[in-house]
Amino acid sequence: MKQNVVLVGLEALELVKMVLKEKKPSIVFMGTPEFAAFSLEKLHSVYPVSAVVTIEDKAIGRGLKISESAVKKKAMELNIPIILQPNSLKDDSFAEQIKQLKPDIIVVIAFKILPKKVYSLSFLGSFNIHGSLLPKYRGAAPIQWAIVRGEKETGVTSFLLTDTVDTGNILGKKVVKIDDRWNAEDLHDALMPLAAELTIETCTNLITNSFSVELQDDSQASSAPKLFRENSKINWNSDTVSVRNFIRGMTPFPSAWTLFESVVMKVMEVQEYSGTEIVIEKEFCITDTHFLVGCLGGVVSIEKLQMPNKSVMKTIDFLRGYRGMRNGSFQ
Repeated sequence: MKQNVVLVGLEALELVKMVLKEKKPSIVFMGTPEFAAFSLEKLHSVYPVSAVVTIEDKAIGRGLKISESAVKKKAMELNIPIILQPNSLKDDSFAEQIKQLKPDIIVVIAFKILPKKVYSLSFLGSFNIHGSLLPKYRGAAPIQWAIVRGEKETGVTSFLLTDTVDTGNILGKKVVKIDDRWNAEDLHDALMPLAAELTIETCTNLITNSFSVELQDDSQASSAPKLFRENSKINWNSDTVSVRNFIRGMTPFPSAWTLFESVVMKVMEVQEYSGTEIVIEKEFCITDTHFLVGCLGGVVSIEKLQMPNKSVMKTIDFLRGYRGMRNGSFQ
């Protein structure tokens, strides 16, 4: 249900205009990965960002090399004057830091859950950009689950922050058709520029008070839980379309997998197989040119895979050096 809502009275609106006439809007941007960094760059080119909040630097790898988030790197590149990396978003000291910035708008993209004592500090509003058409796919992995569930379209949504994750009133949406050949990385890349466009549009609408809000219909909600190794194992007893969608949705991370010859084999791409010359009596059948797997009501051909401690390779390259079983079942 879409409702036109006047969020401020006429006197308050005049105050907003007066304040913003005296100064540029103060925007605090919060995010972590490349998806957020792209929006930060585009937003900063239109509305200079006053401060950035991101995660703490991490020591990774055997050499414990310090790794900075993509958002921090972009903020430094853009010479944004203030970069905050709080240990906890719930600390009163962090809320005080944000308060001192006197933000007009707080933008959150691919970041942690923000407590009310922080998001309520913005003068015009605090909003999040989510990688789905809310209320569908609330949660940590909306891009992956949209592909796994066979959606034909998805998009990005901007919404006002509330205490309950991904449930706030909707400010705007942008839609994209999902190409049947895309995996999660492809969809991520298609949504990234849309998220940047929507970020700028939402900031503009908040600044000019020219927007409406849409209440989320909880009866239409679905979840997109975080992905782990435990819930990314392939169920070969599903139909071929579901198996292919699952693998597309899990690629490149966390990667769909199966146990093959007692080791974890990651499957990066499959296609439905329509050849009639092969009769699969076991779960899989390997020829000189194909790695075929029987599913519910059909057969798929594995096109790309990754064995332990190896790079992703085309199946035809894997088969050139394969000397193992030609027929069998997955564990």
